Amino acid sequence: MPAYVIVETNVSEPEQYERYKEAAPPTIAAYGGRYLVRGGELTVFEGDWNPPRIVVLEFPDLETAKRWYASEEYGAARTFREGAAKLNVVAVAGL
Repeated sequence: MPAYVIVETNVSEPEQYERYKEAAPPTIAAYGGRYLVRGGELTVFEGDWNPPRIVVLEFPDLETAKRWYASEEYGAARTFREGAAKLNVVAVAGL
């Protein structure tokens, strides 16, 4: 069953964050993942959560998503966003 990684991103250093945006996609693809949402227009229907940027990734399953997040490849990509953005990241198994 597919799994989804949902990321709320608050970018404070856009130029530095661009390096992360270039480095992360190959790591996602290497684990069979793909972007479903990468920024874009956002509309709040209910509640007071108004994230500045949302990213949604799809992986083949939750275990693969966990392996990707813990991988050396993605760890190297994450270093590019240190100090450039604050993230909240969750993974959830789909139907």
